[in-house]
Amino acid sequence: MISIQELNRIASARLKDAEILYQGKRYDGAVYLCGYAVELTLKTKICKTLKWSGFPSTNSEFQGLQSFKTHRLDLLLSLSGQEGKIKTAFLADWSIVANWDSETRYSIVGTVSKTGALDMIE
Repeated sequence: MISIQELNRIASARLKDAEILYQGKRYDGAVYLCGYAVELTLKTKICKTLKWSGFPSTNSEFQGLQSFKTHRLDLLLSLSGQEGKIKTAFLADWSIVANWDSETRYSIVGTVSKTGALDMIE
């Protein structure tokens, strides 16, 4: 299991990494890492909602919990119990974030604009 505290630490580190990449005009990488920061933050919220001490990290820990073994932000938001709140109060922001996909690691370099990266980070 990855503890809630460690999930938070990793999420903060990924966001900081994204900000540094953004400053270095590496917009594709900034968006990619920022997506993982959002993913980890949602997984933290899932743990808190379900009163888990941590998030599964091994295949054996995921047994019977396959729905949680995902990078899909829309599914993780739903599992977090915060979908209604986020989509009501932060729909425009969520619309930007919801486009992220872990498969962006295969995108052609230069796909993300400066504005697109900044929007994701904010």
